[in-house]
Amino acid sequence: MGFFSKLFGSHTDHELKKIYPIVDKIEALEPQMQVLSDAELRAKTAEFRNRYDNGEDLDSMLPEAFAAVREAAWRVLGMKPFRVQLIGGIVLHQGRIAEMKTGEGKTLVAVMPAYLNAITGNGVHIVTVNDYLARRDSEWMGKVHRFMGLDVGLIVHGLTNEERKAAYAADITYGTNNEMGFDYLRDNMAIYKESRVQRGHAFAIVDEVDSILIDEARTPLIISGQGDESTDLYRQANDFVAGLKKKVYASTDSKEEEDESIDADYVVDEKARTATLTARGIAKAERAFGLENYADIENSTLTHHINQALRAHGIMKRDIDYVVKDGEVLIVDEFTGRIMLGRRYSEGLHQAIEAKEHVDVQRENKTLATITFQNYFRLYDKLSGMTGTAVTEAEEFESIYKLDIVEIPTNKPVARIDQPDVVYKTEAGKDRAIIEQIIACHEKGQPVLVGTISIEKSEYLSKLLKARGIKHNVLNAKHHEKEAEIVAQAGKLGAVTIATNMAGRGTDIMLGGNAEYLAKNDLRKAGFSEEVIADATGYADTDNEEILKARALYAEKLKEHKAVCDEEAEKVKAAGFPDLHLNGVLFGLGGILSQAVAALGLNSTTSYVWIHHNILPDFPATRYEKAASQYMNSVRNGGGSNGLENGAAGIPVPYHLNISMGWDSSPRCGNVTPGEWLRRRDYPFGAVIVDNTPYLFKKYLAEAKAWTLAKPESERIVVINSWNEWGEGSYLEPDTENGMGYLEAVRDVFGSQQANGTGTAGERTVKN
Repeated sequence: MGFFSKLFGSHTDHELKKIYPIVDKIEALEPQMQVLSDAELRAKTAEFRNRYDNGEDLDSMLPEAFAAVREAAWRVLGMKPFRVQLIGGIVLHQGRIAEMKTGEGKTLVAVMPAYLNAITGNGVHIVTVNDYLARRDSEWMGKVHRFMGLDVGLIVHGLTNEERKAAYAADITYGTNNEMGFDYLRDNMAIYKESRVQRGHAFAIVDEVDSILIDEARTPLIISGQGDESTDLYRQANDFVAGLKKKVYASTDSKEEEDESIDADYVVDEKARTATLTARGIAKAERAFGLENYADIENSTLTHHINQALRAHGIMKRDIDYVVKDGEVLIVDEFTGRIMLGRRYSEGLHQAIEAKEHVDVQRENKTLATITFQNYFRLYDKLSGMTGTAVTEAEEFESIYKLDIVEIPTNKPVARIDQPDVVYKTEAGKDRAIIEQIIACHEKGQPVLVGTISIEKSEYLSKLLKARGIKHNVLNAKHHEKEAEIVAQAGKLGAVTIATNMAGRGTDIMLGGNAEYLAKNDLRKAGFSEEVIADATGYADTDNEEILKARALYAEKLKEHKAVCDEEAEKVKAAGFPDLHLNGVLFGLGGILSQAVAALGLNSTTSYVWIHHNILPDFPATRYEKAASQYMNSVRNGGGSNGLENGAAGIPVPYHLNISMGWDSSPRCGNVTPGEWLRRRDYPFGAVIVDNTPYLFKKYLAEAKAWTLAKPESERIVVINSWNEWGEGSYLEPDTENGMGYLEAVRDVFGSQQANGTGTAGERTVKN
């Protein structure tokens, strides 16, 4: 935050001040909404529509409408939007971007502005990044809207024209950016007005708005028709390229392909993503196809096909850029990791890949209609969005879409721990470390989600886990049909899930498992259709006996699964470190301090530094090894007179050893006479611990580790005193005398691998 922001407040601060009074009004209406019956609460929708038709604007109805749908969410889902979620909903209604941290419940936030704007009857579009999320949210949040008497539609791949038209006619329509964009193109190609499915673009709420409006903004949506060109040439070009020798460069700054001495037929530039024939390769092409000059304009069609075959073999990688499924080449979205159904590479590249993979080669297409996401979403009268990462693209949002960003505060302080990056020298070393970390967490019962960059990588890690006998699930574009099931079980005790980035957007993993999904699965096993299940898990009034029967079974199974999942969720929490852990730093641990520990509710205690305060210094100072050994002996013996008093056994909570670097308390301790100052000029004010080395530090780290490993797993903590106060001798940083010695000591004792560096910690000896 800059100086002026600190002085005058940020843009967000100013906007939140305007929004808080509106939130106060919403919360003040809660008692009024609580006393309404379900029917009276549902009747509010008709009341709001009547008021709108009579000229009242949405802004004036906002507090009451938000309060009504908030109460509905509580009755239907057992979820009442928090104050910060109300703020997010107001921001969305205002046609802005709400930046909300991961886990703040953006899906629920969208319900309130969607409901309010649906009052107009013009339709609200809630746009997500994939079919799975669109379907999930339409079923989940759709319960609230249906409870309030609104129609909810869903736009996903594979719908008929009539189904799409009905979905867009609904008050609120969930769908993906791809499907909605293609529907717009098809509508513009329609011959008859009645064939169009969309009815306008009034208001859109875009989830993961930075991904859709920035990352994929210039991605063209293309509707194409079949061309007339034969596919035989693609197979011929593929057969030729398949027999060539390639050489891969990270980057080709010079013209390597023109070097006649190079031992390759074509070169690949990984950075530029190009593949080019060398002089040797061109000569082979001329012989293979009977050409006098490969570069002649009359050979342009052949050279085009060969170039695309080179790209297919040299650049496009199976299970990374695309997958082959049921005899069809399917593109994998680089942003989401999901299959892009109905999409094909242009300019013959898709045909070249089909020839490479020996599946049916489709005829090349010609473009009939195209639009970018950027241009499509600018069609909406009002546009808003949600994401956890928008501020970095604030300038682009403003210049392209006229959207400003409001950062929404979190409901509770952020508890997530962002660990530093770990860098490995080799890929194999990194993979081994990943597997060992997975196994360590799995053995404790902690659920593990492993994110990978590609399908290939996810399946490689899966292979390594299989070799170690670890049961796990793989979530990638190849297994996308099992996504709901895998996600539903990913939070169970000891679950291990390997996923591509398709699990990185909008995926909620519930600790202990998803009781709702399991209950729905029971309905499927009982033979109920998806339509009946949708009605059975909703709240619409019905006298249909089949729905009522399914609803009763669902309630019974949900109760059973919830009890099991809740119990397992507690086990999952216990396997990790879910709560705030209070550790008291004390100088003495017996007597009255033990009572204080109990009264304060501390989870554990430790020492400030070595317990040396009752040790008489050896002039001019106490040697490190004496202080350390007396401390360790005191702990091992259950106490004594040297600081621990009644010992670790005398306190009501676990005691964690404190391994200190040293101690120079000269500025701190005292009550000495001027005469003593003269006698102890170097350290006039008190005890000092000197003569430490990385070797001795490592020695006592190892002793502490051995002592700690004998304790219960939950108490296996060693505290390393590293205030980084150089004036006190308490630091854990590189220095000119010992280099990385102290840090290497910590790594050697507590790290998973021994040091392969200088070995300073192990080689240094005690100074005389």
